[in-house]
Amino acid sequence: MQRRKFIGNISKAGMAVAAAGSFTGLESCSSSKKSSGGPFKTSFAQAPLPYRYDALETMIDTKTMEIHYTKHAAAYSTNLIEAAKAEGVSDKTSVEEILAKISKYSPKMRNNGGGHYNHELFWQCIKPNGEGGPSGQLLTDMEAQFTSVANFKSQFSDAAKTRFGSGWAWLYVDSQKKLKIGSSPNQDNPLMDVSDIKGFPLLGLDVWEHAYYLKYQNKRADYIDNWWKIVNWDYVQKRYAAI
Repeated sequence: MQRRKFIGNISKAGMAVAAAGSFTGLESCSSSKKSSGGPFKTSFAQAPLPYRYDALETMIDTKTMEIHYTKHAAAYSTNLIEAAKAEGVSDKTSVEEILAKISKYSPKMRNNGGGHYNHELFWQCIKPNGEGGPSGQLLTDMEAQFTSVANFKSQFSDAAKTRFGSGWAWLYVDSQKKLKIGSSPNQDNPLMDVSDIKGFPLLGLDVWEHAYYLKYQNKRADYIDNWWKIVNWDYVQKRYAAI
């Protein structure tokens, strides 16, 4: 009886955590690969930041990282959980599944589902002392598609610098398994069925002003140039190898 009671209490505690939207695993691998998200699955809850707020100095300052993660990104997660509850979406559903048919949901779901997914990806795409460069099949295909890594970086940077207003720049794989560069407004991304660019995101760059304004003010180009020094190419390669 004591054992059953203990197990029952643990089960109830787990249900309470899930209901509160606690982190259940950032983009954990599944046995099947869906075109909307590959083997990666993102939960509704915000994952722990994989490094300290000051770890990306001097490319991204400590205060910006703290505010970006604890205020802006956290709000997207909270609002996504609210929208999902209001629209009858199970918390067992991955964000990728929602984004693939986002046209069926409310603007709140679109804005916050996109915002949450984009930021969860963004934190993984950067790391302290990143830089380096692409490797393996990603490098081979990037050189074939863009002639060189330098040309790829130039085209990607241009997409980020010329995105009018707030938005994101992307390296993604389209339905023909080709590497593509593009940008999207607001919190849209290539997974969305309403997006002008469609595919599986490998690398995303946040060009909303809240991502850089405290350090760079209106100098978005400087932020983008420095961002290359903290790109987590190991993670980008991992995503590419998995699709």
